[in-house]
This record gives sequence, C-alpha cells and structure tokens, in this order.
Amino acid sequence: MSASSDTGGKPVVTRFAPSPTGFLHIGGARTALFNLLYARHHGGKFLLRIEDTDRARSTQPAIDAILDGMRWLGLDWDGDEVFQFARADRHAAVAHEMVEKGAAYRCYLTQDELAAMRAEAEAAKKPLRIRSPWRDKVPNEDGKPFVVRLKAPTEGATTIRDLVQGEVTVQNAEIDDLVLLRSDGTPTYMLAVVVDDHDMGVTHVIRGDDHLNNAFRQLPIYRAMGWPEPVYAHIPLIHGSDGAKLSKRHGALGVDAYRDEMGILPEALDNYLLRLGWGHGDDEIISREQAIEWFDLDAVGKSPSRFDLKKLENLNGQYIRAAEDDRLAALVAARMGFELSDSQRDLLRRSMGELKPRAANLLELSDGAAFLFRTRPLELDEAAKALLEGDARTLLARIHAALDAAESWDTEALETAVRAVAEDAGVKLGAVAQPLRAALVGRKTSPGIFDVLVLLGREESLGRIADQIGVPA
Repeated sequence: MSASSDTGGKPVVTRFAPSPTGFLHIGGARTALFNLLYARHHGGKFLLRIEDTDRARSTQPAIDAILDGMRWLGLDWDGDEVFQFARADRHAAVAHEMVEKGAAYRCYLTQDELAAMRAEAEAAKKPLRIRSPWRDKVPNEDGKPFVVRLKAPTEGATTIRDLVQGEVTVQNAEIDDLVLLRSDGTPTYMLAVVVDDHDMGVTHVIRGDDHLNNAFRQLPIYRAMGWPEPVYAHIPLIHGSDGAKLSKRHGALGVDAYRDEMGILPEALDNYLLRLGWGHGDDEIISREQAIEWFDLDAVGKSPSRFDLKKLENLNGQYIRAAEDDRLAALVAARMGFELSDSQRDLLRRSMGELKPRAANLLELSDGAAFLFRTRPLELDEAAKALLEGDARTLLARIHAALDAAESWDTEALETAVRAVAEDAGVKLGAVAQPLRAALVGRKTSPGIFDVLVLLGREESLGRIADQIGVPA
C-alpha cells in the first residue's frame, strides 16, 4: 500500500456522490472511475451516495439514469446506495450539537440585512464574507426565524495537503460563516456532505477541483465535531479539445448518449476516461484489471485534460476489433429495428469478422451489416446507380452467369470465377467488382466483395444480381 493511502491503518473508503438533477455526466463518470480504481487498488471500498437534497431538481429518472450509466460502465459500488435526503434528521442533529458546543450559532439576520451586506461588498468590489453580529451574542429572539451558521475560524490559515494539487493554504479570514441549517430547519449541502462522509467512513474524498474551495469550508465542521479528517484529492476538470470549458459541442453528454447515440463500448469509454489526466507510461489500451493494479493518485496531472471525440472513436474502433463476435452481433441485432430470426442472428455473427475491422462504433457496424437483411429488389443509392451505368449491366450479366456456374461457393472459387470474367472482358478486377458490389449491397462500399458473396449465399447473391440485370433469379 502506498503512502498516498495512509489513513492511520484504516482501510481506504472512497465515494462517488452525484446530484440526481440530470444524466451521469462524462466528468462525473471519470470521477467515479478514479474513486473505484483507487479503492480497489488499495483493497478498500467504493461507495455511492445520491445527493438528492435539492428536492425541486432531483428526479427519479435522473437517479435511474445515474445508476444505469454506472452499471453500464462497470462502476460497481459496494453495498447499497445512500440517499442523502433520507438522512436530513441526522444532519440537523449534528448542527444542533455544534450549537451546543459553541462551534455554530443561531443567526437572526434578516433578508434586508443580508442584502445590505451584499450591496456593501459589491460596492467595495470584495467577495461577500458573512460575519454575523449574532456570532457572539446570546440569542433572546424567541419565535423569530433564524438559520444556524458555522462559527468559522477568523485567524491564522488552513493548509490542505492534497494528493493531486499538493499543499494548498487559505487564510481563515477568507472562510465565511456558512449556513448549516436553513430557516426551515433543512440542512445545507455543506453540512450534509461532511456528516455523510463521516458516517460512511470515507477516508479519501476524490472529486473535481471545482470543489477545492469547499474543502476549506468543510474542514471546520470536522474539527468542531472532533472527527477524523479525510484525505483530499481534487482532480482537474475536463476541457474541450480547444482548451475551453467542456460543453455539449465538445461531447459533454450523458454516458447514455455515448452508448445509445454514438455506439461506444463501455470498456472503450472507461479506458478513454482513465487516460484523461492519468497515465501509465506509453500504455494506451488498459484493461480494468491493469487499471486496478496500476492506478494511484500520484500519476494524476494537475492540468486540465482535453476531451477529444476523435481519439475516443479511434480507441473504440480498437475495442470493437478485439470484441467477441457473439457479443457484437447481439449489440448490433438490438439496433436493427426488427426482430431477427435465429438464422439471421447466425448470419450476423458470421459477418462480424468482415465487418468489425471497418467500424469505429456500433452505429457504423450496424450500418455495415444492414445489407445482409435488405429486401429485394435493393434500393440503390446514387453512387451505386452510377456504378451500373453504361455497359456495367452487360458485364454484370456475364458475372451472373459465371457465378451461377461456380461448382462451390467459397471465396477462392468465387474470386477465380470473377477474375476470369475480368480477364475475358479485358478489364481490371475493380471494373468488375464495383458493379457487382452495387448489385449486392446497394452502395459503393462494403466488406470484401467475395466475403459478401459468401455471407449472402448463392441463392440471395444470384437473386440480387438478377434483379439488376432484369433476368429471372
């Protein structure tokens, strides 16, 4: 176990804590992956908490999308997921305990008084730092609304030894008295996350560096309660390929879009996310087993990584070529839009060896396989129609006759027959293969033409050619 996992002999416990206000974002998926790998590398636990305290924005479909996305990516958490809202009473009890300890206080500032403080800060062009006059008063305001505020330290500085960012120091004067309980008694995020992390036994908080400032606001809560402080690791955010903040135009979509709309395999997306900000030498293709063995936070960079959709597709193509044919056939069959018969599924499986080297994603693989199940007569695209102009159909008729006379229907015999037609006509093989491809597939591109003939079989192949030359099949 490396020094970065040192928690005084306690096993490593990490967590992923998404807010269910939308899909599982690509950045969130990487954070979950890093938490999982760190825990597994150190023989610890990886937990999942759904931070659903924002009741107006949290939805069940969003929760379902997050859980579905994590399962699809193989981000398997230990135990049951924890729902933050269900623990609101526990959060509130901690806030009240902090008041009793003198680490928090009831604040009776009105909205008008807060607005005046905000206006004063804006006029001075300074950030708003709440220092309530109620901080050191003994309240005697029975019946009036109040919030519970943290009594943050005002002198000295707080230093965090972050496993990614290094040593970071903030002056305590910059930390305000944040609200722990709202006037309706409900806990805020800042309180809830600390209480939950403590109660769940989280030893390492691994999250985006946009939360780094939150760590300085949350540490006083740990210290007020006398709880062990977690080890922090704040990961740089993902940017677009142009260096700008990641947005939808860069590919900042939910992981379900990569699966459903882009045809990305989960292991390819995992591998790509792993390499966004972390590396192991020159290794590009990294299995989950290797990732668990190699991953540690000392190899996470401090600079934002750049999301490149073309690199993801290139990596996905490599995973498609390595995938088992049965699995790919099942994935493609689900995209066909109709129920395949057993014989059609078998045909699809047999075609994978020829189709998958040409595909960068499941969409291209499905599109490439579509010719196998097209109904006759084929509707040709414009490029295929052009290949059958002039004398092409006369040549195609000679091909039909040669193939019809072939004694066996294998690639060697079929190539011999087609080459003989080309030699007899005094043309190159391509001049024969292109109109044949147009007749068989209905487009200009396809796998190797002799493989197409074998996959379609004698009867279907001869029938498709016959449709284009106007003779009975």
